Amino acid sequence: MVKTPLLGRTLDELKEIVTGLGMPKFTARQLASWMYGKKVPSIDGMTDLSLKNRELLKGSFEIGCSAPVQEMRSVDGTVKYLFSTPEGNYVESVYIPEDGRATLCVSSQVGCKMNCRFCMTGKQGFSANLTAAQILNQIYSIPERETLTNVVFMGMGEPFDNLDEVLRALDILTSDYGWQWSPKRITVSTVGLKKGLERFLEESGCHLAVSLHSPYPVQRRGLMPAEKAYSITEIVEVLRRYDFSKQRRLSFEYIMFKGVNDSLIYAKELLRLLRGLDCRMNLIRFHAIPGVDLEGSDGETMLAFRDYLTKHGLFSTIRASRGEDIFAACGMLSTARKQAEKK
Repeated sequence: MVKTPLLGRTLDELKEIVTGLGMPKFTARQLASWMYGKKVPSIDGMTDLSLKNRELLKGSFEIGCSAPVQEMRSVDGTVKYLFSTPEGNYVESVYIPEDGRATLCVSSQVGCKMNCRFCMTGKQGFSANLTAAQILNQIYSIPERETLTNVVFMGMGEPFDNLDEVLRALDILTSDYGWQWSPKRITVSTVGLKKGLERFLEESGCHLAVSLHSPYPVQRRGLMPAEKAYSITEIVEVLRRYDFSKQRRLSFEYIMFKGVNDSLIYAKELLRLLRGLDCRMNLIRFHAIPGVDLEGSDGETMLAFRDYLTKHGLFSTIRASRGEDIFAACGMLSTARKQAEKK
């Protein structure tokens, strides 16, 4: 018998479950405390519930957590985890310890519809949306979960293409009945799906990162097909309607490709495009992927680009490359696993 996961359920949904089984409503908070506070792996561990109630729950439900099926550890401390789904697919998450911080990068979909030219996940095509339970399981089931300082939704998939489940996971992570995290510890990345962007900004207080990669719409379309439907100029106009001067942070992600988008002409156009926005720029080194004729910019070029932007009022950083010895690019480990299973 396939049982329904309790992980990923909001407090209201847990109340519906327990009242449906004839239990008092307060039992829902007990469930939430055991799952999201104490992170027990099974219903049997909820010892302040009566044995009768535990057996009632176990008849149809389970916590729904599952350990990674594979992990790869880098010499720099980065760990890439591979999780399976009931349909036989795989998703990745990456644990990144650095300078007193411990960040987990999680996935929101199996594959991706966006098909960005430089992304291995996009080459897989789209298979499925992850449920809130499957998103949270990536945090719930790793040994480093108690050391995490930050979570970023920058793994496989486009979060705003699966926004209902992503928002449900964010609610559980930040609510008083859930993980009780500050929204400032969470960043969600998007290529810029307009309707999802507006809804996210209205319904969540988490940080936002927008994948930019070129300030020129025609060139960006060649790198990111989503530009055809949601132009970066249109996305920037949406962002101008919101206040990012307080707790919520807005950042842009810019992968630098040698001879493609790394000259100071691009830096100047970025300044023009983003003028007046309270934001920062994250410059990213490109991890080469099979079958893609793009190369990463050299370090000197990236430093000059960063310094020019910062000097002219757009604070910019170069994201450190991590885990290059363990299928660093997102989607590579899951692709390798699927290919191996076909042999």
